[in-house]
Amino acid sequence: MKKIFFGLLIFSGFFSDAQIIRKYSNEFLNIGAGARGLAMGGAVISNQNDVYSPMWNPAGLIDIERDWQGAAMHAEYFESIAKYDYIAFAKPLDNKGGVFALSIVRLGVDNILNTTQLIDSEGNIDYDKITSFSQSDYAALLSYAFRPGSHRLSVGINAKMVYRNVGKFASGYGFGFDLGVLYNADNGINYGAMLRDATTTVNFWTVNQDELSAVVNGEEFNPAPKDKMEITMPKLNLGISKNFELNRDLELLPEAGLNIDFAKTAAVISTDFASITPYAGAELKFQDMIFVRVGVNRFQTVTDIENLKRKVSFQPSAGIGIKYQGLTLDYAITNSGIGGSNFYSNFFSLKLDMGDFRN
Repeated sequence: MKKIFFGLLIFSGFFSDAQIIRKYSNEFLNIGAGARGLAMGGAVISNQNDVYSPMWNPAGLIDIERDWQGAAMHAEYFESIAKYDYIAFAKPLDNKGGVFALSIVRLGVDNILNTTQLIDSEGNIDYDKITSFSQSDYAALLSYAFRPGSHRLSVGINAKMVYRNVGKFASGYGFGFDLGVLYNADNGINYGAMLRDATTTVNFWTVNQDELSAVVNGEEFNPAPKDKMEITMPKLNLGISKNFELNRDLELLPEAGLNIDFAKTAAVISTDFASITPYAGAELKFQDMIFVRVGVNRFQTVTDIENLKRKVSFQPSAGIGIKYQGLTLDYAITNSGIGGSNFYSNFFSLKLDMGDFRN
């Protein structure tokens, strides 16, 4: 039943009468990567400085100075119905401090029941016609970070290619760019900005009408959408952080910031021009070996389905991390963001830093 429900969501999302500019296009790329950032509620725009940086702010890659880094992450959503995976590699390229990275992302729902042929043209039901399919979103990010002159300023760029597939029904390709900036001030405060889809990301869809459409008693269901192109509008993430040394063994790194969508959404601050959502998170570090993290984000105004009253919901998160030499294992748990929801997602990520191993 859950697979059928997800299938209905997918069809309604991808095959409705399409407006070219969508509020929620390529949203899987906004999830982020790495259990550290997810445990902190995405509060890493100004302090993520490793192989996971391309998903948060590619300018953070600049701190990879000695050798290559590799990373992998796996997560499951909604009682393991949806699976999210990430692998990445990053390496310094030249003596000027440039760093290159390649990241691969997949979000997919497998074994969705296909009931488009369940009822034949005369209205008869044939359960043998039920098949299954997968809906998957893929992205490849090529990233480069460099210092344009000042040792306190770094700039990062993502060139990304997106491939989205809905079984035999439809597939689409998209291309776009992200731009990130980091500035480390003299007083120890870090400022970060990430402009996602800076030039807009355009997705081109191909629809298999023969597979999608169903005709019952002369009436056509699931007609192909009129528009075969969709545009992902830019999103801006801003963050500010500072590291505090509490004593010889303990350090605290908090960050706060804003996520800005240039569209009207359910955010707590929303206008026709832009919607603004605050976020905050922190990391407590013990001897650069053990990490405890918390965060909160996705503040939204929603309608309570029980009493139909409007209320503010948010997404809490938490996690831990362990580092030994060049190997770091991180874990995060996040709520779905719906007030009172019992849906939780678990994230596990692994990072290998050859610079620390060979140090």
